[in-house]
Amino acid sequence: MTGPADVTVLLSCGHERGELAPGAGPCVPAGRRLAGAVEEALHRGNGPVCVVPMTLGRDPRLIAESARTLRWATGRWPGRVTLAESFGSTGHLIGWLRTAALRVWSGVPDGGEPQPRALLITAPAADPFDDAELFRIARLVRQFGRHRWVEVAFTGGDPDIAEGVDRCLRLGAEWVSAVSAAFGPALTGDLAARPDVDDGGALLTEPAVRRVIDARVAVALDRLDHGDNGIGAGLDAEHGHGYAHSHGPGEHEQDVPGPDVPGPDVHGHNGHHHHHHTHAHHH
Repeated sequence: MTGPADVTVLLSCGHERGELAPGAGPCVPAGRRLAGAVEEALHRGNGPVCVVPMTLGRDPRLIAESARTLRWATGRWPGRVTLAESFGSTGHLIGWLRTAALRVWSGVPDGGEPQPRALLITAPAADPFDDAELFRIARLVRQFGRHRWVEVAFTGGDPDIAEGVDRCLRLGAEWVSAVSAAFGPALTGDLAARPDVDDGGALLTEPAVRRVIDARVAVALDRLDHGDNGIGAGLDAEHGHGYAHSHGPGEHEQDVPGPDVPGPDVHGHNGHHHHHHTHAHHH
């Protein structure tokens, strides 16, 4: 995929990947494969290389890993590598899911009195934090929505899609509409053929996916022209994502500002030495 000034656009993908829209661009996982693709593109042409983290907001680790992957290239090819903002944020995802919920609601015939309906939001399983985030998102999608129930299920996770459908029916729903919170389909296999389950289709249309990517690339190139390659911001994407551990006295001493440093530091200290604070860590 190319754009202005012969930019090469690469998509870094994680657990939300699914099947991206045709023509969206090469999709590679962050790490060695992304590094290899970036290096190949830099050698092949003279234009910039822009990497777009393809997360809908639930995979901050993908953003940080993409930034770490690109950091090595900035010294060898200054001004030619940029990390765009992620495809979407959790705010975008909530909005897109609300739109999908309205779409599937209007597409189900009532046959007189409206049937008790449930919305099942599906996605590939990830880690406990990303999966838990989807439950929070589902609650916000339900707010002001028309579906009596909004449930969550995961491909290859707990609960799985079949369990999610059964839960909706046990709660009293007579019709379940499934929508995807990832780039893949909402339903697969035999579930798509069930008469009491409606497949809401892709979250976004192919043209919509391409438009979002183009918008992220345009902003990234403009920032690159002004000296901001986006990598620094990307490295901080995981901040606060993970387990919160308490640290006792003397731990993380480097976080404590000296007596001559006024004001708060990055951890929210006010210049005084606190003896107890928390940080997020992954295991």
